[in-house]
This record gives sequence, C-alpha cells and structure tokens, in this order.
Amino acid sequence: MDIPILYEDNHLLAVEKPVNIPVQADQTGDPDLLTMLKADIKIRYQKPGNVYLGLVHRLDRPVGGVMVFAKTSKAASRLSDAIRRRAFDKTYLAIVRGTPQDKQAKLLHHLWKDQKKNQVYVVPENDARGKKAILDYKVIGEAKGMSLLEIKLHTGRPHQIRVQLSTIGCPLYGDQKYGQTVNKPGQQIALWASELGFEHPTTKEWVKVSQAPPHHFPWNTWEYQQQS
Repeated sequence: MDIPILYEDNHLLAVEKPVNIPVQADQTGDPDLLTMLKADIKIRYQKPGNVYLGLVHRLDRPVGGVMVFAKTSKAASRLSDAIRRRAFDKTYLAIVRGTPQDKQAKLLHHLWKDQKKNQVYVVPENDARGKKAILDYKVIGEAKGMSLLEIKLHTGRPHQIRVQLSTIGCPLYGDQKYGQTVNKPGQQIALWASELGFEHPTTKEWVKVSQAPPHHFPWNTWEYQQQS
C-alpha cells in the first residue's frame, strides 16, 4: 500500500493514514498501519533486526488523515508527555448531518466506553465511569443538508468527536454507529485528521503537518474550502 509520507527526520515520521486501515494489529488480522510502516522503514534504510516505531496517538479505523509516529523511544516519551499536557494540537474536519444550533462552540461531555460493545455513551458528570471530553468546533460550510466543521480536539477519548456531535443532534455523515437513523450502510464516515501541531522532541521547534481530505463526495461539496 502506498502511504504518503508528510514529514520525516531521524526522530519522527508523519504520514497520511488511509481510511479503513487499523492503526495497529487487532483481532481482525487485517494489515495495519504500524506494521506496514515498520516494514517500509526496514526496506528503505536497510535496517537489520527489529525496527522501532512508537505509537503515540490513534485514529479510529474508519478515519483517515495525519498521524505522527516516533522513531526513537526518547521522541515517543516526549510526544506522549506533550499529549498528556494537552500541548499537542489536533485539528479535524468533519461533515455532519444538519447544522449545529451554535455556529461555534465548546462541547464538554463525560464519556464512558462499553468495552464489550465497543460503544461509547454520554454519562452524568457524577458517574465515576465517565471521563471528561472536550472539543471546540466551528461551522465553516453548509450545503445539501450537511455542514462542514473544523474541530480542535482537547482530549483524546475513544469515538469522542462522533459521540459528542451525535449528542448535539448532528451525527457525522456515514457514521453507522452513532448516526444509524440518518446514514446508510456502506457510506464512508466523513471525519478527517487534517492537521497536527507539536513541539519537536529534540529541536524544540514547532512542527505543523497538514493534509487536505480526499476530493470525492461528500468532501468535494466544499472543494473551495480546502483550497482557500
């Protein structure tokens, strides 16, 4: 599989994750991104033995876009620390059904994941199982009964964007799990990791890596937005 490399040096590797590819090996046994990238590094640099590649953040299987991996344990530790300190900027684009009541807002919910069902639920603030989930969104386009949102993610909870937007009545286009009443089987979920920003683990310079979503429906409804 041809995986676009967006940024690479001795410490980091940033790529465009393809949609519907798991980030790491799971029970399906399907090819996964981490294994593919390790194999690619081994071939490109003719490395003997095992290749180190640290997984510091994740994207859900159906979601595509920018991901960064650590090529050294030191880089992995420092990036993980940045994520813990919320000093790791994550920007997403999402296409939702309908239009949120507020064109720009901060969403705060408490989420609990049922591991057996792989389903996430909003729970009351005093529910000990819940973990705080925070994001900011801004509507940047509206057309055909859908809205294009730019999302800044402040916490990295499982299915967070999908659940929070569904909770305010605007499920993601194509999301079968949290928007089954308005989406049809076979539609691809319209969520894209468009940009990552973080301090380089060794040079301390600010690194920004971005990638536009694919140019097909429903993304091409807002082609002008991607090029502006």
